[in-house]
This record gives sequence, structure tokens and C-alpha cells, in this order.
Amino acid sequence: MRRETVKVDERFGKHYSGRYLFQEITWARRNRIIQKHTKYHPITGQVVKSDYVAIQGETIWASLGEQPEPKPITLEKLLSEDDGIPVGLGELFSRVVNKLSSVTHQDLRFLLEQLDEESRTQLFQSFGFVRNSDGLYSSSEDNQPEPSRSSS
Repeated sequence: MRRETVKVDERFGKHYSGRYLFQEITWARRNRIIQKHTKYHPITGQVVKSDYVAIQGETIWASLGEQPEPKPITLEKLLSEDDGIPVGLGELFSRVVNKLSSVTHQDLRFLLEQLDEESRTQLFQSFGFVRNSDGLYSSSEDNQPEPSRSSS
């Protein structure tokens, strides 16, 4: 199984700094996580609802082999809306795990299409994205006003 080590500095807080080891998870485990957090219509089998945040959080948790003491990452922390991990750290972990677990853009697009508009908006906002006037999402960092410059 493939593995990847991530060294995190103090930019997300001293509490999170250290070495994290992620390992590839099996196809069966990944699919069980997806099934667990996806609701299907009992007659048509169509996806009714999918909790992308829970899927991604549990996938990160399943892939996390080692972490620094005092073990700052827990499943509860990954899933928490109020006391969760920093957005940038979550995005970093997601990229590593998606690469190891071979979650493709098509997989992510499929999962996102299953969300209603409100859930999709909440998900994007949780990752620091905002909807612009065209209805597209962009990084909230891209939407920060430029610092004003005064000329002397």
C-alpha cells in the first residue's frame, strides 16, 4: 500500500505541528465509508443525499496511520463544525488522502452533484470558498480587498 508523510509546521498552530503518515485505504473501506454517508431512494436507487464532509473526514481518519503527540487529530475533530481543524490543514489532508485513495475529480463531482444547493454552499463555505455574482465559487482569499496604497 502506498504511503505519504506530511510534515506540518506551526502555521496551523503549534498544536498541529509535526509528522503525519497517511496510507492508502482499500477500495472496500472507501466504498463502505461512502455508502455509510449516502442515502438512496428505496425504489429507484437514486442518491437522495450524501454527506461529503463526513465521507471526507472518515476517509482522512481511515488513512491516518501516525500523527504527532498529543494526537491532535480525532474523527470528532475532523467532523466538528464548531471545534474542527483549520481549513488549510483539512485541505492539505484531503489532497494527500484523495491522491492516495485515488478519489478522482469525477468522483468528487458526482458527490457534489448529489448535494442540494444549501448543503453545497455550506460545504464550499467550510473550505473558505464564497459564491460570486456569476454563481461560481472562488476562494475567499481571492475576494479580499487589495490593501490601499497611498502615494506621498
